[in-house]
Amino acid sequence: MASPSAARPNTQSSPGARTRPALRDRPFRLAAPPVSGTFRPRLVLTGVLVALGAFALFCWGLALGDYPVSLPDVVRALFGVGDPGTLTVVRDLRLPRALAGLLVGIAFGVSGAVFQTMTRNALASPDMIGLTEGAGTAVVAAVVLGWTGGLGLSTLGLLGALATALLVYALAWKGGTTGYRIILVGIGVSWICTSATDFLVARGTRFQAEEALGWLVGNLNGRTWEQVDALAVALAVLLPVALGMGRWMRTLQLGDDVAAGLGTPVQPVRLALLLTGVGLIAFGTAAAGPVAFVALASPQIALRLAGTSSPPPFVSGLTGAFVVLGSDLVAREAIPGTELPVGVVTGALGAPVLLWLLIRANRAGSGG
Repeated sequence: MASPSAARPNTQSSPGARTRPALRDRPFRLAAPPVSGTFRPRLVLTGVLVALGAFALFCWGLALGDYPVSLPDVVRALFGVGDPGTLTVVRDLRLPRALAGLLVGIAFGVSGAVFQTMTRNALASPDMIGLTEGAGTAVVAAVVLGWTGGLGLSTLGLLGALATALLVYALAWKGGTTGYRIILVGIGVSWICTSATDFLVARGTRFQAEEALGWLVGNLNGRTWEQVDALAVALAVLLPVALGMGRWMRTLQLGDDVAAGLGTPVQPVRLALLLTGVGLIAFGTAAAGPVAFVALASPQIALRLAGTSSPPPFVSGLTGAFVVLGSDLVAREAIPGTELPVGVVTGALGAPVLLWLLIRANRAGSGG
């Protein structure tokens, strides 16, 4: 005969029988079209919340200025509703700057996620492997030496970033490339470009140095529709490529041998990801200069918010937009009567993130 205690159900859950979280991943499979995958509610929720936050900062930036506009009037003006004065201020004078900050943040965030996933290293970003430094060297050389060739500073910055990327890839090639070699070679090329830039600034006149430094620090002041349009077209082409290669990016996280065993063409995929990331960072840098630490910090913030194993590109882009727009608001309001370059604020906020990542890498035994 069973005892009363044996007849009662066991209401105390064991450690192995813990309730699964409500926002757990759910696999799905569709018959038409034949698509299967995993639905990640936390990732989707994070993306929605970050997007709403970025839109709020976007509207807030449009409301601030010598001619203040209320947030409801800003939203109405975006849809072409309002008095002529408000429409002129919001859509013609302030909207190019706000859109430039939004698109630059997306470009930098997605590019950082691509590089960090491709190399399997949280420290791998365009800031660290020389791409933004190469763009800066090209611009400073044009300003100081007069080698414009009829091209604008933005175009020269784009060409400088692309040339630096090809140099890094060529020097890292040894029967193929690995993320580790790309990082090491990129750091070396970065310091070469930095030294060349410092030499050129020291050689130039005071006015040339001021013009060069105003671009090098990263700046949204005076952005025009021409720069916004060029960056928007670049994102329309490159973002689908980066997002479409997400499956191959995840297999590269497993290592080259495992990825090759799963059918991933490792070297062609790595080259395609490199060119996509370079294109994003190059067009973003051409539009606003090398805004520091956005490409480094945004993917790491997005990774921890979304709870994924690698930086999610789309959420990283939204996080980058949030960081740039928020930093631009701080830059405009921190000192009354003065508008700081946005790169000053992102640099001040990003430096602690870099130190934190270095400390984590050393604790994990991968920091050297």
